[in-house]
Amino acid sequence: MALPTILLVDNGSRRAGSVLSLRGIAAELSSLTRLGIHPVSLQHADKIPSDALGGTPAETFTPYLQQRLEQGDREFLVLPLFFGPSRTLTSFITEQTTVLQSDFGHFNLSLASVLCPLPEGEPRLADILIDQIIAASPGHPPSRVVLVDHGSPIPEVTAVRSYLATQLRNQLEPDAELFEAVMERRNDPSYDFNGELLETVLNSAATEDANSPITLSLLFMSPGRHAGQDGDIETICEKVRQQHPGLQISISPLVGAHPTLIKILNDRLQASLVQHELS
Repeated sequence: MALPTILLVDNGSRRAGSVLSLRGIAAELSSLTRLGIHPVSLQHADKIPSDALGGTPAETFTPYLQQRLEQGDREFLVLPLFFGPSRTLTSFITEQTTVLQSDFGHFNLSLASVLCPLPEGEPRLADILIDQIIAASPGHPPSRVVLVDHGSPIPEVTAVRSYLATQLRNQLEPDAELFEAVMERRNDPSYDFNGELLETVLNSAATEDANSPITLSLLFMSPGRHAGQDGDIETICEKVRQQHPGLQISISPLVGAHPTLIKILNDRLQASLVQHELS
């Protein structure tokens, strides 16, 4: 059976660093597997000027699939660069596939597992986070850690952060404090499962103790509006520092920069390829 066209997909960003990160991860995975891995964003990335991307425009999901369908491809495998089952990942792909099938006829598109499928989880993601926390806290074990993610309107995505927080608690020093925070959430009590906003958590921790350093553990894959250089996270940290002079806040490297990520992606890919052969 012929191999499907393999798409490594992220949500997409209007920042060039996010696309360059996606391309780098796809290239590493392609080198490991000796398969063609195509970096494709679901949305947004096509707004980035191509000169910010080395002259090569970003690929986005629907136009990319349309192009491949016009070339005769009929088998596709989507490998998600997502921690959990984001609604953008699930609903958007289904909707766009339906639209394209109305124009091009039936084709097969399968979706590999996310990076941290629950309930089994993925302990290696916690190992990555610990490594990145240590990298951000040289010379001393972290005493206060804030695990922060983007935020989601669906509980299944927040559950991934909660799972990883439990894993981190088992690996941090026994007396270390671990908090959870979110960058975005809807302002309604029905979304309280998201937890508190990052700025609120940092200000609360600083008010309680402005002398003990804080390490931010970023549950983010690539640099973008929140986690990139001069992004929202850096802006929030600087604002809190101004309100609490002397407070030390360090920010961990991103998950996408860690070599273990490629091993996790390869496992998801190989499992899906086996399923493809059996179907």
